Amino acid sequence: MHLFYTPFIDGSDHYLDEAESRHSVKVLRLRRGDKVILVDGKGTWYEAMITEGNPTKCRLGILNKTENFHPLSYHLHIGITPVKNIERFEWFVEKATEIGISEITPIICERSERREIRTERIEKIIISAMKQSRKAYKPVLNSLTAFQDWIRLPFNGSRAIGFMDDSQRKYLWDVPVNHGLKIAIGPEGDFTDHEVELAIQHDFIPVSLGDSRLRTETAGVVSCSFAQVMFMKK
Repeated sequence: MHLFYTPFIDGSDHYLDEAESRHSVKVLRLRRGDKVILVDGKGTWYEAMITEGNPTKCRLGILNKTENFHPLSYHLHIGITPVKNIERFEWFVEKATEIGISEITPIICERSERREIRTERIEKIIISAMKQSRKAYKPVLNSLTAFQDWIRLPFNGSRAIGFMDDSQRKYLWDVPVNHGLKIAIGPEGDFTDHEVELAIQHDFIPVSLGDSRLRTETAGVVSCSFAQVMFMKK
């Protein structure tokens, strides 16, 4: 069944917004009586049936719903520096959503090459990836935040900062985890020594992601994959 994202669902009847209505009727050629899946991005999975195939206001009848549908068993929050080529950052957001992530914060560091992003476009990428991977939870996208402010935010879980120091032999997968993991991924030129020291003062553990030097967006995706395995094995 085709899946649609609609954040506000209340009652036994529901209308898709104009964009989703047009897509369902004009592109997918869905008609009255066809069944679809709805997700609200907050964990509820609905089975519904089209009762009126209007291309501007498609009406649905809710058949049943499942709350707390396949949630992540952990909270993963990645703070990552948007790179100069925004398409690479968008690729990270897409793949992180598909793999599984709770929260994304674009952070500004001393060596950042990009200091603005189009949040509306990034949100659309997240929603598309959420639908494609058939998830009921939409990751939270926070606003662009200064690194020194981000590391001070409260967090219930372990904290790590990726750092390309050849003498650093502690790996991300060696970090003990319990309820959650907060990871900082820096720009192409890496974090400065001052930023790493500041992070350590706020309980971040400097870690390596392996022996290869990774692009920022690759490091973000690798961190998501490692986190998934780390919490599966704990």
